[in-house]
Amino acid sequence: MTDLLTIGETMVSLRTPRAMRLGGDAHLSIAGSETNVAIGLARLGHTAAWLGAVGNDEPGRLIERTLRAEAVDTSRMRFSDTDFTGFIAFDQPSHDITRVSYHRRGSAGSTLTASECVAALEDVQPRLLHVTGITPALSDTARAATLAVVQAAAEFGVQVSLDVNYRARLWSRAEATALRELLPHIHTVFASDDELDILTSAEDPIADLLTTATEVVVTAGGKGAWSHTAAGTLHSAALPVTVVDSIGAGDAFVSGYLSATLDNLAGEDRLTRATTSGAFCVTALGDWESLPTRQDLTLLTHTQGTALR
Repeated sequence: MTDLLTIGETMVSLRTPRAMRLGGDAHLSIAGSETNVAIGLARLGHTAAWLGAVGNDEPGRLIERTLRAEAVDTSRMRFSDTDFTGFIAFDQPSHDITRVSYHRRGSAGSTLTASECVAALEDVQPRLLHVTGITPALSDTARAATLAVVQAAAEFGVQVSLDVNYRARLWSRAEATALRELLPHIHTVFASDDELDILTSAEDPIADLLTTATEVVVTAGGKGAWSHTAAGTLHSAALPVTVVDSIGAGDAFVSGYLSATLDNLAGEDRLTRATTSGAFCVTALGDWESLPTRQDLTLLTHTQGTALR
């Protein structure tokens, strides 16, 4: 049994440390919320599998090679001879202000089907299934696939987590309310404090979400994060670190939280591991490159600037 299965689109990424229009060197890597989480779980000692589709091209092979190098199971990824691998560009016109350009409409990743996602779930038999609000925004078939796999997971007794991960460049907030159809099958909801209204129109969104979900985890950047359950609310402050790049911090937080869930840790300890993982991510450039290993988790207890000799 695999600890985690996640589905979604992973793209090739180009990143420049300045406005891209100025040219200069660019860093080539991969980017995708779901694979960021899978890498984070693998680095923390868990087994993780990813299902997605890429083009039968060199960018697709880069994604496969990178994920394999990070010990993520890619045996169920699909290579398409007719569709291209998605592409994302990041540039930073100012410190920690990141601009994103997508080239993914009609990509291989948007062609995920319900049948292949449910088949992967049955094959992998994960302890956890993790999905995001990005995948349903890619296409009608990807939306149907997301709904089908979370329904199947709930029927099989697999715990399902949803990270809202709203992307305004993919769909409007009104369109994103389609995520509400997933909620009856979700165990853990992850959302930033400004995404809750996408999931519910209730005056008390947390109480409303807890009528179906077991826990609702709300992040608020430098203010920290809150975990809400029927037993009450817990808060964890953000760690005081120098922010270099905040892209990927939410995925790092989720990977830490799910890792602690798999380790059967208490709510307070789940939040602590999540905020620690998020803090690691923001201290360097890249979506996933600075995600911590289990041995790294205690490093942030040292004063900034410490040399470990």
